[in-house]
Amino acid sequence: MNSKLLLLDGATGTELNRRGVDTGLPLWSANALTSDAELEVLRQVHLDYLNAGADIITTNTFRTHRRVLVGKDFSTRELTLRAVATATEAVAESGHPALVAGSVSTLEDCYRPDLVPTNKDCLDEHAERIDHLAEGGVDLLLIETMNSIREAVIAAKIAVATGLPTWVSFVCDEQGRILSGESLTLAADQLLPLGIKALGVNCMPALTIAKPLSELRKICGQDFPLMAYGNIGYVDDEQGWINTDSTDPAGYLLHAKTWSAQIIGACCGSTPEHIRALKRGWKGL
Repeated sequence: MNSKLLLLDGATGTELNRRGVDTGLPLWSANALTSDAELEVLRQVHLDYLNAGADIITTNTFRTHRRVLVGKDFSTRELTLRAVATATEAVAESGHPALVAGSVSTLEDCYRPDLVPTNKDCLDEHAERIDHLAEGGVDLLLIETMNSIREAVIAAKIAVATGLPTWVSFVCDEQGRILSGESLTLAADQLLPLGIKALGVNCMPALTIAKPLSELRKICGQDFPLMAYGNIGYVDDEQGWINTDSTDPAGYLLHAKTWSAQIIGACCGSTPEHIRALKRGWKGL
């Protein structure tokens, strides 16, 4: 096991839902940014992950981009800066030397590569949100839950240009291919020359993560940082996610021990206890 492992946090949206916050679509987790009471719940979620051992917490910006806010009373800049501030405040309060990762998600449904917008829309909307994340003062940019190479490359080019460390993560199917049908080999061939600092997979069942990570390890070599964070539950068209608690923290750790990755966390359906299990499993704390 890697003693230099970096721990990401776990799920934000589904954990907010567990704590009584409305996470209905289209805003999903961004609903927590629209009231002071729910911001307090979000701050506590961040704190709980930090206290569980996370080295990196992720901003609640998975759904703060322009197209999901059409007709709403909030702007993408307002909600994005609010999310970054809440994460930053949680780190300060915790006293832990953690990093804040700015989450950059797909513009449309992360499970629907057929809905990826035009190149122009991707360029305009990702540039806007990435600019706001940089303005807010994040430590790195996490382009996550990507389902196509095209959108990932557009977002990565914008992110790298900010000068901030940029990580990219894809959703794969059970065969280890990106949901668009493209290979991770092709993704790595296009992304590594851009200067990204980590590559990986997320939001797929923990049981299926080892295979695509093995492919990435062969392409990227032993020293390049790979990341992995799996989900627990299943997607729902109205709620966004249904928690099943099908993989307990101990079981999740067993899966994670098979992953060839230096950066590990957990995705939808996970809890601070899953991160605590990873912390204990790797560092004995």
